[in-house]
Amino acid sequence: MACTAARGLLLAAVAATSACQRKAPPPSPEQLALQKVQCDPANVGLTLPPGFCAVLVADYFANLRGLAVAGNGNVYGAMINRRLGIGGLVALRDEDGDGHADTIEQFGDRGGVGLEARGEYLYLGTDTAILRYRIDGTLVPSGNPEVIVEGLPAAEPHASKTLAFDDAGGMFVSVGAPSNACQEVDRSPGAAGQDPCPQLEQSAGIWRFQADVPGQTFAQGEHYASGIRHALAMDWQPTERQLYIVQHGRDQLSELWPQFYTAEQGSQLPGEEMLRVTRGARYSWPYCYYDPQQRRRVLAPEYGGDGMRVGRCGDYPEPAAVFPAHYGPNDMLFYRGSQFPRRYRGGAFIAFHGAYDRMGGGRSGYQVVFVPMDKGTVGDEWEVFADGFAGKARPGEEATPAHRPTALAEGPDGSLYVADSVSGRIWRIVYRATKPPPAAVPPIPEPGSAAAPPRNQGNTNE
Repeated sequence: MACTAARGLLLAAVAATSACQRKAPPPSPEQLALQKVQCDPANVGLTLPPGFCAVLVADYFANLRGLAVAGNGNVYGAMINRRLGIGGLVALRDEDGDGHADTIEQFGDRGGVGLEARGEYLYLGTDTAILRYRIDGTLVPSGNPEVIVEGLPAAEPHASKTLAFDDAGGMFVSVGAPSNACQEVDRSPGAAGQDPCPQLEQSAGIWRFQADVPGQTFAQGEHYASGIRHALAMDWQPTERQLYIVQHGRDQLSELWPQFYTAEQGSQLPGEEMLRVTRGARYSWPYCYYDPQQRRRVLAPEYGGDGMRVGRCGDYPEPAAVFPAHYGPNDMLFYRGSQFPRRYRGGAFIAFHGAYDRMGGGRSGYQVVFVPMDKGTVGDEWEVFADGFAGKARPGEEATPAHRPTALAEGPDGSLYVADSVSGRIWRIVYRATKPPPAAVPPIPEPGSAAAPPRNQGNTNE
């Protein structure tokens, strides 16, 4: 009996040892490539969650506003300076895999904000058209761009066009409103709003076009949704198969309507809304805005509101999430990769350009935040993912941020790229925390010999 029991224990131990000694699957090509990336000291000034680090891809591209990464890892940026009437594109390639751009070339004479890599094409959203360049395996396209859509309204001061693609060959284009709140005289104290607002017919909404059909006009597009003031942050959620945007909220409540709002209230209102955009939906601009303190939409003063009255505002879809006032959501990206931990997959990264109109001014909102998603439901809490862009002000220094995040892109290996509009800096954020390999297991001792010493379990912290 004793021998049988001992033999059973020995076989169990041998089986356990064999399982422990099985080789882990070999690293994927993406994992091997990530091992070459040399993250910079102190993450180039960024504060990131544990396990993440950042590398400076490149610096000093004036007026950088759009960002895209092609399937081969080449990085593209869009630049535009409306005051000077100039723009263009920049292409960057990392030749040795350390994360830093080695080859940098500029091309094109038109810039913009919307920039997306899709298959063998690079799409650019200018103020009045959607163009695409063929980049099939090349860094810089050799030919002129195709015009996919022309005649888009240049709705100043919100003329920028951003893009998103669904999984059925559709391309969404955001067209901003040409006003603050559709007043009879724009940004005039006490001026009433136009009701109904005529601007909703040709602007302040989302249009859908065919992504691969050149020569379309604005009139041929589907008016997909209306009542959205300015949606620079826009992306398609792939698992839910649903379009989302984050809206730039209205301005100047206290300046235009001091009888209803204090300066402090004006700096805290309205909340920036994340909206789940469905075909044919009408959203609340310019008639209503979201008050995060009351946690509801209220009637805008241009349409009879006093800061408390709800009126027609209960008829519009609720926001999926709400962010602080005037933070300036300039881009959104649903994470599709597998490099980051599982909790990030399918969630939204949002680049906030920063608040210009909050009490005390200065350095607030210059962040990339993360919004978790769970089976199509937006998480209750959003969190700051990347911070430190603004830098630290010295005594007596004006509160001008050193950097302002303005665009996001995901690399083919799941890295997150972030662009800055102040100095034109591009960061690449990677995840490095992994479980260490199992420690070597000593051989099973022979029956009757001294017991083997306990094996080293190693550090299992994530």
